[in-house]
Amino acid sequence: MVFRPRLSIGACFALQLVSLPAFAQERLTPEESGRPLVSEETEAEKADAAKVDVNLRPPGSHSWFDDLEGHIVVEAGVNGNPWTHTGRNWAQSYVDRANTATLNQITGTLSHPVSEIGAGYGLGFTFEVLYGSDARFNPTIGMADGAITGLYQFAPTQAHIDAHLPWFTKDGVDLQIGQMYGMQGVEGTDALERPFYSYNYSSDFIVPFEVVGVTATVHLAEHFDWILGVNAGNSTSFGGAKNNSRPKGYFGFQSNGLLDGKLDISALAYVGPQQSVYAIGRDANHEMEYIGDIIASYKINDRTTFTLNGTYFHDDYLRDDVYGVTAYFSHDFYPWLTFNARGEVFRDNNGGVVGNNTSSMSYINQLRGRAYPYDYAAGTTYSELTVGVAYRPQFLHLPKGSLTIRPELRLDKSLSGTRPFNRVSSTDDPTINYANNGTNNMFWFSCDAIWAF
Repeated sequence: MVFRPRLSIGACFALQLVSLPAFAQERLTPEESGRPLVSEETEAEKADAAKVDVNLRPPGSHSWFDDLEGHIVVEAGVNGNPWTHTGRNWAQSYVDRANTATLNQITGTLSHPVSEIGAGYGLGFTFEVLYGSDARFNPTIGMADGAITGLYQFAPTQAHIDAHLPWFTKDGVDLQIGQMYGMQGVEGTDALERPFYSYNYSSDFIVPFEVVGVTATVHLAEHFDWILGVNAGNSTSFGGAKNNSRPKGYFGFQSNGLLDGKLDISALAYVGPQQSVYAIGRDANHEMEYIGDIIASYKINDRTTFTLNGTYFHDDYLRDDVYGVTAYFSHDFYPWLTFNARGEVFRDNNGGVVGNNTSSMSYINQLRGRAYPYDYAAGTTYSELTVGVAYRPQFLHLPKGSLTIRPELRLDKSLSGTRPFNRVSSTDDPTINYANNGTNNMFWFSCDAIWAF
């Protein structure tokens, strides 16, 4: 989320939020060297085989539509911060309401995996909608944004065609065309695609969450993919809903399955002007924004994983540089109990990025280039340490799906002498507050429950 000082022509800032990695085309691994093509059956195996009925009738026809999949994820949670004087958790979007139980999302997905349709070509699709408080920060302007204006809103989050093309390289090219999640960052929108209820600063304030356009994943080698994409911009679409007239896009690479399958690496850049012409005029077409994101995930063993994520942001119009490093540690004590830890250091140089939207429509109006109420702070170096578990109770026998419960403890702290947490001061503009007279840390606790089927 990008917070800008209010201008005479209207306040405007760009919230950059996470997404999901590029979908990967399944590949066949080559046969091991020296593997025998025929093995001799033992007498016992021959006797067992003689007992099996042999059915020589042709199998029933299988339609492409037989592989349709439907899923629903329901997430609700509550967080506690008894020391806040604002009713909010500072610098949080999705879990901004302190001491409040919230229905974060009911997400429904209808999809079809990329399946071969002949001659090496494959086709699939994904369509997804979200209802809940999370929809406030997952809109796409021009796609039902503002249809509901309260705490609980509605947002289409995915609507893309997926294709595999046997072009250019041995393993071909994968395409996504339409509305899709952003590709940077570790923590995604879907509740089960992040380790905690709360988000890290980089996911809340830098990386894009929604884009509309085309993304190509070129499989250059067995473990190496090249990624290119062109889109309308962060959480915007085309026509009158776009933020400016210039294209934006991704480029970078990802390598999966290195070191005997233990190491995955991705490095992606997202470049283009993101300011709105409705807020700053034609300058929005030229003021560039740059986001770089690097992720390295190492599987120490079958139960333990360590992930490191570095993110950098620069906006020519804001004249702000923002960057952070987040480390994740995950260990499965049991199949039903996972321990997670996250540590982050995050710097907002001039205070133009980190803050709080104080209205349920603030972020949408920000994207539209309209005035919106918000709280901001001075440039600060933030840190946060979060620990929690993901508990999947085995004694519950749900009629469908599975339940995950995630309690967490979190400590946020200013490392640069500022005091932005838990209190704000009024300014000359009644819609803007300045977070400067609170505390230098914020200790809070949360718990969410996720039902997925």
